[in-house]
Amino acid sequence: MNGIEQISFEIIASVGTARSCFIEAIQCAKNNNFEQASQRMEEGEENFIHGHHAHARLIQQEANQELNNITLLLVHAEDQLMSAEGFKIIAQEFIDLYQKLSINLQ
Repeated sequence: MNGIEQISFEIIASVGTARSCFIEAIQCAKNNNFEQASQRMEEGEENFIHGHHAHARLIQQEANQELNNITLLLVHAEDQLMSAEGFKIIAQEFIDLYQKLSINLQ
């Protein structure tokens, strides 16, 4: 496995875990467990950052003309990164909404 494949797998694994955490955070908020939702968002953010840093390494390699082939695996990693970022934004919106609903029902 070459460097680009290894970094691509690192991105996929990290942001996949992050996306799962963001989804779990929504489920926690839905059950009015906002502390757990916050913890899941923090865990997701840590994993997302790890994937983002791996992605930044690839960008640096490309800028230094060390990266010369784009693979389907890398495209998939990019897609997963963007998907996780979208889930993060949506998860936070859901959590905020569930908190407002919880306050209004009390």
